[in-house]
Amino acid sequence: MILGGFLPDRPVVYAVVVVIATGFIWFGSGWLEESAEQLSAYYGLPAVVQGSIVVAVGSSVPELASVVFTAIGGTFDMGIGAIVGSAIFNILVIPALSGIVSDGDLDTNRTIVYKEAQFYMISVSALVVTLALAVIYVPVPNGPDLSGQLTRPLAVLPLLLYGLYLFIQWQDVSDHDVEGVTDGIDSGREWGKLAVGLVVILVAVHQLVGSVESLSYTFGIPEFLAGVTIVAAATSLPDMLVSVRSAQTGKGITSIGNVLGSNTFDLLVAIPIGVLIVGSATVDFATAVPMLGVLTLATVLLFSFLRTDLSITDFESYVLLLAYGLFVAWMVAESVGLTDLITGA
Repeated sequence: MILGGFLPDRPVVYAVVVVIATGFIWFGSGWLEESAEQLSAYYGLPAVVQGSIVVAVGSSVPELASVVFTAIGGTFDMGIGAIVGSAIFNILVIPALSGIVSDGDLDTNRTIVYKEAQFYMISVSALVVTLALAVIYVPVPNGPDLSGQLTRPLAVLPLLLYGLYLFIQWQDVSDHDVEGVTDGIDSGREWGKLAVGLVVILVAVHQLVGSVESLSYTFGIPEFLAGVTIVAAATSLPDMLVSVRSAQTGKGITSIGNVLGSNTFDLLVAIPIGVLIVGSATVDFATAVPMLGVLTLATVLLFSFLRTDLSITDFESYVLLLAYGLFVAWMVAESVGLTDLITGA
């Protein structure tokens, strides 16, 4: 229900809301990026920390909210599907678009490749292990063979790993010798601007996702397909706009750092937070693992491109887009019954 039910329940209204919400997300992401840049300069943060922590956590608010709402509503599997679908979109589409709009190749550095990308791959593995532990030690009575209860103690494991990630970033900040720039920067004003940008993004994405879901239902798009593609892309819109803006201004490190940091936050924090709120949540290992397998392959593909000359070329950008197109084609095939690799989809 959009805008609390004040607007008519019609497809054309939903389409208009999508356009307007996208505009608000554009402005909100701009405020988020500008305030994050000013605060990073004020506190003397490295560019990679700016992208992977400050901007990434802020632009991941929609994914966090979607997991919390689905956990409370008893549809936690849908929340995981949206998170993983969003992560695949982030890994394949956002770096591709950033590489295309950048002036020349999208340059990165060894910190992105050897710390951010590799830690992100560890995050994917950690989530798989956590779900496996739920299936092995807390199986669902009379449920599917590969279903389990993700409990609060299990949810703490990914959070501990994210704590290690923050510790590593803190060490990098401690080793960073650049002095903070305090002249001309009002930190209180920038923090306020950051908060307003987050609120605008959260409200706009909520309306956007609701409208997209309604349009999907109206046109008969299967719920699973809409969740892992359309809804996932909608919640990733703030990440995409922030990364594309950064790439256009020659900040490739911030652009890619935002993608990897956002995905790390989504997997290690957003999903566990939902579990901590509701106490426990049922997960279907047979549905989650194939999707996480695709995410792993997508991450390896991006890592390979990043490692080659520490940049992403236009050709590699189009290969990433092609890979996402193949993923969407597979999701369509699963939804119409042509393939059956994801049980319960």
